[in-house]
Amino acid sequence: MADSEVLRAPHVLEYPYVRSVGPVIGAFLTGLRDGRILGAQSRDAQGKATVIVPPTEYDPVTSADVGALVEVGQSGVVTTWSWAPEPKKDQPLDRPFAWVLVRLDGATTAMLHVVDAGSLDAMSSGMRVTARWRPAAERVGRVQDIECFVPEAANP
Repeated sequence: MADSEVLRAPHVLEYPYVRSVGPVIGAFLTGLRDGRILGAQSRDAQGKATVIVPPTEYDPVTSADVGALVEVGQSGVVTTWSWAPEPKKDQPLDRPFAWVLVRLDGATTAMLHVVDAGSLDAMSSGMRVTARWRPAAERVGRVQDIECFVPEAANP
């Protein structure tokens, strides 16, 4: 074969995948579409009642099946956070924000989301935040239906 001849074999490698969410996560996502946040009831190793948000089909600590889904509050407490001073293109907000774990009122676990606090100085662990929802017509049943959380004093 001459040096000028190049063998080409175009190939696209892809892994198409569609996730089936099942009854627990499906109900959670439907709740988000409807402006409600659901958690799964469970019991810890000592038998104490817990509420897991976002819900899972099995308790992550005991591996037991979870119980009924219950609605939790739309406000809660920031348990930990990290500031994103220069958001990347595909991040949830186009301005500085905090990645947070927020334990919603009535929940035992914390969920990952973002807080639009306005500035780094406005953020702190233990602060109360509340959900800011996308307009109902834009909600499709995904975690981003909650646009972000905001400090409670900032939510009208």
